[in-house]
Amino acid sequence: MLRNGRSSRMGVRARERIEPRLAERGLLALAALTTAAAGVLAVVAPPDAVQGNWQKLMYVHVPAAWTAYLAFALVLVSSVGYLRTGRRRFDAAALAAAEIGTVATGFALVTGSVWGRAVWGVWWTWDPRLVSTAVMLLVYVCYLGVRGIGGEVRDVRRLAAWVGIAAFADVPVVHFSVVWWRTLHQPATILAPRAGTPPIDSRMAVALLAAVLAACLVAALLFVRRLRGLLGLDRAAGAPSAVVGVAHLPAPAAPADAATQEPVTQEPVTQEPVTQEPVSPASEVQPDTLSSAGR
Repeated sequence: MLRNGRSSRMGVRARERIEPRLAERGLLALAALTTAAAGVLAVVAPPDAVQGNWQKLMYVHVPAAWTAYLAFALVLVSSVGYLRTGRRRFDAAALAAAEIGTVATGFALVTGSVWGRAVWGVWWTWDPRLVSTAVMLLVYVCYLGVRGIGGEVRDVRRLAAWVGIAAFADVPVVHFSVVWWRTLHQPATILAPRAGTPPIDSRMAVALLAAVLAACLVAALLFVRRLRGLLGLDRAAGAPSAVVGVAHLPAPAAPADAATQEPVTQEPVTQEPVTQEPVSPASEVQPDTLSSAGR
């Protein structure tokens, strides 16, 4: 019975280790194939009639922006989950998603700046879409900075969760800025086309959707790996970190102190009676025997 129980537990642990890695490899293969297909479709798609080949930056600029939107939405959901349950998994998911979303936002700003230089003639302009996107980047950089504040770890994580929830308020502002204000940035082409806007070419639309899907799969792969790394560090630090996220150092130090104190208390107890008992009778008997011999 014991052997069967041990073998079943070992089988469960083996599956827990193998299945996530197989799923991760499948996601990696799917992301690679989708990225290759999106690249081919972007090359095959015709250039814009006005912007020329500079318009092909859309196939990396737009996917980066949508990846940031989805990542920050995950930060929102995970932050709410952490505040409700206090589980470390939600906090780690929020951190991993925030890192990916921040990088994606920075990439969207860089590619948008290059695109604007080619089309508008300037690297930067105080456009509502650009300004709101820059504010969103700064807000989530501050969110990551909150993680480095010293103090009680649980309090820091709760503060970061509240910041992550509040920071999402800027995401709809970024998306609808081209609708609410007059802007140089073109409006949404697929999801919310304006009246009178010519429809996008079908080959452009397919290439753009493939690029967005590829970017989301790559982001999902990075998220899974980062999340596994964060939770793996917690397991290496100690079991209590599964909920709180911090290894309690005084707990393993107590047995070491007890082990060092035991021989210190035992040494004087064992030595004192052994050294004193044989010496005292010998010192008393020896003078009597010598005196009797002299008599």
